[in-house]
Amino acid sequence: MDPRILFQDQRFVVLDKPAGLPVHGGPAGGRSVEDWFPLLSRRKDGPWLAHRLDADTAGCLVIALRRAALLAAQALFASGDVRKTYWAVVSGQVSSDRGMIAAPLRRVTSPRGWHMIVDERSGQSATTDWQVRGRTRDRTWLELTPRTGRTHQIRVHCAALGAPILGDERYGSAGGGLHLLARAIHVPLDPAVDVSAEPPPHMLAALRQCGFRG
Repeated sequence: MDPRILFQDQRFVVLDKPAGLPVHGGPAGGRSVEDWFPLLSRRKDGPWLAHRLDADTAGCLVIALRRAALLAAQALFASGDVRKTYWAVVSGQVSSDRGMIAAPLRRVTSPRGWHMIVDERSGQSATTDWQVRGRTRDRTWLELTPRTGRTHQIRVHCAALGAPILGDERYGSAGGGLHLLARAIHVPLDPAVDVSAEPPPHMLAALRQCGFRG
């Protein structure tokens, strides 16, 4: 569960966040990415999360070591200028080779907890570009590039395609861990932060069935 450092300079650290490790400590306790902050910097202020990933999502997570770097990165995330690339293995065959899904999302709360739904009337705009990287008879390997950064956006959009992500307990079916990787991130600063992460162990078998050769 220890995150690995993929990139580091005086401004940022990019961690390879393990699946299952939350970025924040919850009310029930347990380890989180923030537990590693004292090891990343001895400054009295910071570090800070420049963005967030779901606890069950693995891959590239940007940590700012300076406040100026944090503000610059947050502005680029807010404007949509940060390029984020995800890999997912989904259930079923996605018939087209590429496409775009624009499906507004809204958070709803039920006695079992909260989740996101597609709501064309009152949801917040959410757009994801996708392309197929490989297929089997009953699974598809997708590369997804979100244009917006809504909570659970990729998970809900895959489910809306009729192809929920493998292991997605909330929007698909449980078992085997969430097959979603924050594969790469590009932060267009000077110098740019351009980092990629390798698939976590629990995704490798499904990816290789779909044609991954790593």
